[in-house]
Amino acid sequence: MSHTAPRQPALRPTLPSDTVPAARILIASFVGTAIEFYDFYVYATAAALVIGPIFFPPGDPAVQTLAAFATFSIAFIARPLGAAFFGHFGDRVGRKATLVASLMIMGLSTVLIGCLPSYATAGWWAPFLLCVLRFGQGVGFGGEWGGAALLAVENAPPGRRALYGIFPQLGAPVGFITANLGFLGLALALSPADFQAWGWRIPFLASAVLVGVGLYVRLKLTETPVFKAALEKAAPERVPLAVIFTKYIRATLLGTFAMVACYAVFYLSTVFALSYGVSTLGFTRPTFLLFECVAVLFMGLGIPLSGWAADRYGRRPVLLSGLVFTASLGLLMGPMLGSGQGGLVLGFLCLGLFAMGWLFGPMGALLPELFPTRVRYTGASVTYNLAGILGASAAPYLAQRLSEWGGVGWVGLYLAIAAGVSFVAVALMAETKYTGLTVYQN
Repeated sequence: MSHTAPRQPALRPTLPSDTVPAARILIASFVGTAIEFYDFYVYATAAALVIGPIFFPPGDPAVQTLAAFATFSIAFIARPLGAAFFGHFGDRVGRKATLVASLMIMGLSTVLIGCLPSYATAGWWAPFLLCVLRFGQGVGFGGEWGGAALLAVENAPPGRRALYGIFPQLGAPVGFITANLGFLGLALALSPADFQAWGWRIPFLASAVLVGVGLYVRLKLTETPVFKAALEKAAPERVPLAVIFTKYIRATLLGTFAMVACYAVFYLSTVFALSYGVSTLGFTRPTFLLFECVAVLFMGLGIPLSGWAADRYGRRPVLLSGLVFTASLGLLMGPMLGSGQGGLVLGFLCLGLFAMGWLFGPMGALLPELFPTRVRYTGASVTYNLAGILGASAAPYLAQRLSEWGGVGWVGLYLAIAAGVSFVAVALMAETKYTGLTVYQN
């Protein structure tokens, strides 16, 4: 088992201030992912609340919920395809153009979901078109995170890559709380009938404004100094994906499995918990959305704390400690979330989202550090999004099935197993804190 990598000097051919101010780079990294996560969470929240009865035939509400969660998984299947596509051009053409294109594709898909007819109006065309646009969301998201992480990390000064890498990660809680506050405001302002008839469309349509802001920020960027240095040394790889799966397959697999628990704890603490809390525990929709808005603040706290700790102590000890905590949390899901008591439910959500933030923070640096510059966009993006298939795509669906079969305690066991899988993957990794962002190899 490898524990530490040899200390290497960090490659930093140009300071951020030599090209674009560091603040603008970090804002662009943050704003784009906040918008992308907003788009993704708007759908996740809608899937738990209204997608089933609107887009599928009338009948058993549980069956409608399962169908909605099935459409939720489509984007995760599309994300690795988007990662491969955008990663290819990100490694060959550049980070900037790719980030602009991915943002536009996901934003357009989100807005169009808000314009779709219901099943009552269009029959089976409604869920078909929903699945097509959900696929588009996944393709756009697949190219977003990797590019945003590289934008931050490849501009970072020595010894601060994990701290810079938290900025795209902070887009997650901001996007989440914006989406949830939007749904909460609508739930308070509208009657249930009006919300289901037309109110749910407003957060999707509002994405158009946010995408405009993101494009304005990103069009002012230049290429990262690390990518420019790589182009000066050699022509880009013809097929970066082929290089990833031939020369860096071990890094790809370990990075993928390391992310599984991070995805699982997040979607079980949000999408599944929201559906379970409203439909099974009997909480009102506004109450549970408010719970999740409070809990996501703990995620926002965990991200910078773990990023700071990862620069000081290393990526592996921070992640391993978080995975032990996540596994323990899985065993508490039954007694806390399953209790139906407001304080315990809120406490579980806060702990779950803090665990997600603690695991998520170092990933902005870790996954890019697993790959050389020439294939870094592809490697980080594919790894991140393959983990989404394993850790997130089926998590709400499986959790719904497990809770119906044996209770919410079985869902907690599922989370503990996911944490164990990620623990093994991180334990098998080399420490990347001292790894230079080299052109050919780490």
